[in-house]
Amino acid sequence: MVEISIRYLGDLRCEACHEPSGNVLITDAPVDNEGKGEAFSPTDLAATSLGTCMLTIMGIVARRHGIDLGETTVKVVKEMSAKPPRRIGRLTIVFTIPLAADHPKRALLEKAACGCPVHLSLHPDVAQDIRFDWVG
Repeated sequence: MVEISIRYLGDLRCEACHEPSGNVLITDAPVDNEGKGEAFSPTDLAATSLGTCMLTIMGIVARRHGIDLGETTVKVVKEMSAKPPRRIGRLTIVFTIPLAADHPKRALLEKAACGCPVHLSLHPDVAQDIRFDWVG
């Protein structure tokens, strides 16, 4: 169990504290929803959570198998639904992995990423387009 304490700062801004570490982050409402867009929005954090979770789980499996992921990157593009209610409509996730496309553990690593808890927790109506670019 992890406790996160959240405090409203006013003007559509919140401060969240990760109690175990003391790390703090700020959220702000996006410009298209009456905010200033000066920090991650809550839905930005959901998109960020997906990308970081997928890469973390891939990293765990890579470490267990002695695979160096090098400077693997993930780009997540979040699109809000055009129809009410306001929600995330689509997440496009693109991995750039500096390993050969014929890497013997490619399928294992891709399966690991797609088995991350955030990916499995998102509502099925949120489209998730996932691409793995093996560029080594």
